[in-house]
Order: sequence, then structure tokens, then C-alpha cells
Amino acid sequence: MPLNSTSNIFVGRQPILDRQGRLYAYELLFRSGQMERAEFVSDISATAQVITTVFNELGLESSLGDVFGFINVSQDMLLSGAIELLPADKIVFELLESIEPTPEVIRRARELVDKGFRLALDDVLSLEESFKPLIEIASFVKIDLLGVDNEALPAIVESFRPYRAKLLAEKVDSAEQAKRCHDLGFAFFQGYYFARPSVLRARALSAGETTLLRLLGLVLVDADTAEMEPLIKQEPALLVNLMRITNSVGNGSKRQISTAREAITLLGRTQLMRWLQLLLFCSQGGNTVGNPLLAMAATRARTMELLAERCGSRDCKPERAFLTGILSLLPALLGVRMEEILKPLAVDVSIQNALNDGSGNLGALLTLMRNWEDNAPDDFLLTLTRLPALRLTDFTNATSESMAWAATLGQ
Repeated sequence: MPLNSTSNIFVGRQPILDRQGRLYAYELLFRSGQMERAEFVSDISATAQVITTVFNELGLESSLGDVFGFINVSQDMLLSGAIELLPADKIVFELLESIEPTPEVIRRARELVDKGFRLALDDVLSLEESFKPLIEIASFVKIDLLGVDNEALPAIVESFRPYRAKLLAEKVDSAEQAKRCHDLGFAFFQGYYFARPSVLRARALSAGETTLLRLLGLVLVDADTAEMEPLIKQEPALLVNLMRITNSVGNGSKRQISTAREAITLLGRTQLMRWLQLLLFCSQGGNTVGNPLLAMAATRARTMELLAERCGSRDCKPERAFLTGILSLLPALLGVRMEEILKPLAVDVSIQNALNDGSGNLGALLTLMRNWEDNAPDDFLLTLTRLPALRLTDFTNATSESMAWAATLGQ
């Protein structure tokens, strides 16, 4: 089926992390039409046009921020000149395992590398002699953990050490797998273990986290500034960062802010609420650069907010949607149950229902985001039917804008 429009384009992404757990890249996942297939299987020129149009219209280059985008390419796509329209400084071409290392393919791969592009070899299971010419020029080799015997993995890793390509562990599904691959020397990691955050341990909230949640609770019930100020003063780092962000935002004012009361007044309740929510993902004001959970939370919350604006239903107000997106990831971040998160917060019942059982329009939006993050297009389309006011193009535009917004947070 020829692809001639971006109206039915679905773009997903999966994070790739470095050895320090920082966000290094995203694998960009494309679906077209009814999203039945992930591969580009027909009219090659039309497919190339779609990818280029998606990058131009959706601004994915800027949405990536400082990280790279990995894109799967078939043999036909590799040989096509259209892929050279993509930015070499942002894109890594991931050669699918179905590509045969023919002289033509090797020659084309070398040509792309000479032009500044980087290559990744996908789903590698062993070091095969016929693939050595490609391995010698590749920047990344992705080892498919599901296809490799556990006992054979160390020997496979050792066989790639003479080459400059960095090893990327693919389909990492557990903490045990992540640790083993880290110990073996893998440089990068990708898989559902990182894409689907879950509570790994139970613990009590720290004093700083409790303060943030209590402040958020006061904002939600529109409490007086006088009630918030003492809490902020208890946390020097919180006060400093509040001063910093308010002076940075400024809201057009030229005067410097020197008290918590002034900062709260000038920042405004909506901005204060957003700042408190996102601060929970930044170690109480720490460095946000390369924080994959922050990027996921910010993208999820902002996308839900934008989509809620189009829903127009009473229980699906934009500010509630943003808060729902943030709260949904706090158990993964803080290692506590959702009940503990909600205890100090006077949230609307629609938010509670969305978080607890996925019901209502807010619950549908949250489920839609989880389907997208899990790269589950069939479930995504089914969930989309629960939101008749929304179209696929609404979601695509919202995620594009949200990814660009999330990419700026670390800056």
C-alpha cells in the first residue's frame, strides 16, 4: 500500500540508556496506515517520503534534544538515496537483521559512514565472518538477549572486543539482566525493563519528598500562600531553586525575587504546581540532564494535557490530565505505593479513578500513553476508540510538541 500522507503515521519511541543510566538515545518506531506492520514493506520512495515528512512536520529532530534517534532500515531503504536527507548528526541507521552483507550493501554502508552517518547492526546473535566488513565500520552492535543463550553471552561479548563498535544490550527485561550486561561491559541498554518503570522496592518517603507532596497538596486545594511559605523555608535547596526558577521565568518583571512569598505570587499557582510535580523527578532540584524517567514523565503529562484540551469533557480538564500523568510515574520514581502518594494530596476523584483502575476519560488518556510507550499499536487503537473526540493526528501532533518540550527541561 503506497504511503502518501502523514495523517495515519504513528511514531513511538523506546529509550536507550548508557552505563550511568542516563538517556543516550531513542529508537524511533514507525507505524503507518492501520499500524499493522512495523517494517517498511512497499513503495520505497513513498516510504522514504513519509519518514522525511514526519521529521520535517513533526520536528522530531528538535524533539530528540541532545540525544540521538535510531531508525530501522531495510535493505531497500539502505540503498535508497532518500535516507541521506535525514540529519547525520542526529540519526543512527539501524540495519535490520534481514539485510544480507552483499558487496553492494557493504559498499553503500561505507559510503554512508564516509558521509558522517553512524550504523548499528540489529539483533546480532553471534560474530559471523560474512558480517565482519559491516561490524568493522559500525558504531553500535545490538545483542539480542532473547536470542542468545545465557551461558554463551560472555564469549559473544568477548568476540566483539577487538572492534570499535559499542555493544548495546537489546530486550533487557529484568534488573538481573541489566546488572549482568553491565558487568559484562555493555555500553548501552534497551528494553522493557527501562521502558516500563515499576516499583522495585518499597520504602518510606524521604523528608524532602514528603515536603514536595504536602506543598503540591496545598496548591491543589488553593491554600493561602502563608500556609506554603513555612514548608518551603524548611528545605533550603527547595527555596533556592524556587528563587532561581522564578527569577528565570520572570513573567516580564525586572525585579529580583528574594522571598518565598514573592516567588509563589509571581510564579502563579499553575506554574508552581507544574514545577513541584516535575521537581519530584529531579532529586529535589538536582541535575535533570539525561534523566530518562523525567523525560518520560514530562512527555506523558504534557501529551495528556494537550489531548485533554481537545476532549472537552468535564472530568478531563487539562490541568488534571497533566497531574495524572505526573502522579502515574511517581511510584516508579519513589519506590512507594500509589496509596502513599495520594495520601497527602486532595486530588479529584476522576484522577484517583484514572490512577487506580484506568477508568474515565483521564484513565483512557493514561492508558493511551502507556500503550504508546510500550509500542503496542493494537492496544493503542483500541484505547483510542474510548476517546471519540480524538484522532490519530491529534495524538501525533501532541506527542511531537511534548517531546520537544520535555527535551528542553534539562537545559
